[in-house]
Amino acid sequence: MLTANKKVDKLLTLYLPLTMLLSFTIFPIYWTINTAFKPEGDIIKRPLQYLPVNPTTENFVTAWTNVGFATFFKNSLIVGVSTVLVVLICSTLSGYALSRYQFKGKRSFMIMLLCTQFIPRAMMIIPLFVIFKNLGLISNPLSLIITYTAIEIPFTTILMSGFISNVPKELEEAAMIDGCSKLQSLRHVVFPLLLPGIVATGVFTFIYTWNEFLIALMLTNQQSKFTLPVGLSTMLGEFSINYGALAAGSVIALIPAVILFAYAQKHLVNGMGGAVKG
Repeated sequence: MLTANKKVDKLLTLYLPLTMLLSFTIFPIYWTINTAFKPEGDIIKRPLQYLPVNPTTENFVTAWTNVGFATFFKNSLIVGVSTVLVVLICSTLSGYALSRYQFKGKRSFMIMLLCTQFIPRAMMIIPLFVIFKNLGLISNPLSLIITYTAIEIPFTTILMSGFISNVPKELEEAAMIDGCSKLQSLRHVVFPLLLPGIVATGVFTFIYTWNEFLIALMLTNQQSKFTLPVGLSTMLGEFSINYGALAAGSVIALIPAVILFAYAQKHLVNGMGGAVKG
């Protein structure tokens, strides 16, 4: 009887909530994929079709070629990868300084870094537009790279500081006793141990830049420079919407994020655990 009660309790407190949460999370993604493989006539047909009756890949061809998703994809990839590289270099070095050195105003500096995350992104749009317009960088990927880097560095610096704090100082000291310089000890001792944290920081930065819409919309006014989120928004016409191509474009935009998380999930778990511990 006790065993039966435990099973019921586990069902009600564990499996049922998790199933509801998973269903709530997965269903929109499932419906997008379902729509992407339907002909246009089947998408609006009643009753609703929960599986494609006449599956087709025409929507993906339309999104990739006719709408220009190949260009949007390339633009997002350039901006995302460039931002990740700059953010990782800057946040690793600044995080090391915060973790290893004591200086006057350190605590206040870290609080200021955190406070920058409270600033609404919408408040930054007009100043950013004026600055980059004067610099001649509107519709230039460099404007997005600079903006995303400035937004991400404060948070990722705090994140990397926590990772680095978990690396014992004694390992660096031992390496320097063995003849390594400061930079060599960082390269051969600290950085290899920071791999989970570097991967976690890089993934979160890439996902932010890949999905960001508002800033990209305001700083790009040429279709050939649009990123994926902005490109998706152009498919919402005033009088008509190609739901199949729009869903196919959403699936295309989703694929890199899924692959990235699938590849880096082990490092993400280890990295976030290290950040919390630090």
